[in-house]
Amino acid sequence: MDKIVFRSAPSGENVSPAQVAEVVATACPAENYRGKKILLIVPDSTRTAPVGLMFETLHRQIGGVTKNFDILIALGTHQPMSERAICERLEISDEERKSTYRDVRFFNHAWKDPEVMKRVGVIAAEEISKLSGGLFAIDVPVDINKLVFDYDQIVIVGPVFPHEVVGFSGGNKYLFPGVSGPDILNFFHWLGAVVSNPMIIGNKWTPVRRVVDHAASLVNVDKLCLCMVVDGSGLAGLFAGSPESAWDAASELSRQRHIVYKEKPFHTILSCAPKMYDELWTGGKCMYKLEPVLADGGELIIYAPHITEVCVSHGETIEKVGYHCSEYFLKQWDKFKHFPWGVLAHSCHVHGIGKFDDGVEKPRARVTLATGISPEKCRQINLGYRDPGTIEIEDYANREDEGTLLVRKAGEMLFHLNNPPKWAGGLG
Repeated sequence: MDKIVFRSAPSGENVSPAQVAEVVATACPAENYRGKKILLIVPDSTRTAPVGLMFETLHRQIGGVTKNFDILIALGTHQPMSERAICERLEISDEERKSTYRDVRFFNHAWKDPEVMKRVGVIAAEEISKLSGGLFAIDVPVDINKLVFDYDQIVIVGPVFPHEVVGFSGGNKYLFPGVSGPDILNFFHWLGAVVSNPMIIGNKWTPVRRVVDHAASLVNVDKLCLCMVVDGSGLAGLFAGSPESAWDAASELSRQRHIVYKEKPFHTILSCAPKMYDELWTGGKCMYKLEPVLADGGELIIYAPHITEVCVSHGETIEKVGYHCSEYFLKQWDKFKHFPWGVLAHSCHVHGIGKFDDGVEKPRARVTLATGISPEKCRQINLGYRDPGTIEIEDYANREDEGTLLVRKAGEMLFHLNNPPKWAGGLG
């Protein structure tokens, strides 16, 4: 593993701003950045992390000596952020934007615009077969936002959490899919769906992580990564190094801090989506992180009265295909293979695992939306509906002995069983 600079806090404590500054000063000596062009790649507002603290600390450390110090939002396929929203993400005031940070340029990644992309290579079918454990053998083009090549170094700043597609987020994932083109994005999301969320999430060395790291190796630009491990409202750890080494170390701490173990599965789960998930495309995380503890035949309710959209970017496609298990698509592949594979992957992750035999889909468990999405729309997309106005959150509290689980802020903490069933695999 490459050399890393890190600071972690004992359980119950946080890494202080002064300790963050020490890590940044060691990883980024100011003299090394004199006259350089630096691009910070940061997540949008759907990730909990003290991005503002990191931005302020980095700017104070090297912003005064760099030629450029700019921001690229790693949107993946999420919606662009306004100037105001980016300022809120970076925790800077209007006055600071006009003064201290007036020279910092903000850029949104535009995943659908071929004009902003550069092809850095193609992962050949033979290599894909190796990386995917033989599940696929196709050529996969690798495109990335060409803006990254206008800088002397890119600095990736983002949190590490258990993740449904790649195992643990962070590291090179802020390049792929953060600022990548659709071909590689669609491929590895579908790869993750075929392997299945329960077999991926909370595992480090997944086929998808191998594909992401291989794609990143084709991006010939100097990279530094600052991986954060968030614990509640504080910072449990900060790791600086290459995207691979910083992520490797941070994911070990994430494994300790972000996985809640339970003895038995639950027949009813009320999974409450925080406001940062403003559509089902991101609110689906409230299912992903809890599927491993949802009992066979049980029901998971995504409670989010504030969510009124399925997805702004992909809603039309989702309405055509609906939410289904992976077998539903794989056993009718000629019918569905022309749809964006990333959307099919999202569909499978929200629906959960199941079977499709003789034209009949048999989900392992049910997913119900208690959102601002209408009952008619829920039926159209093959999910259950419940009027959120009929739900009293406290009715679900303190009932774990009865098989009912309440998660008040779902989407980032992973819930897992101490003795998982065969379909859920094991954490490794």
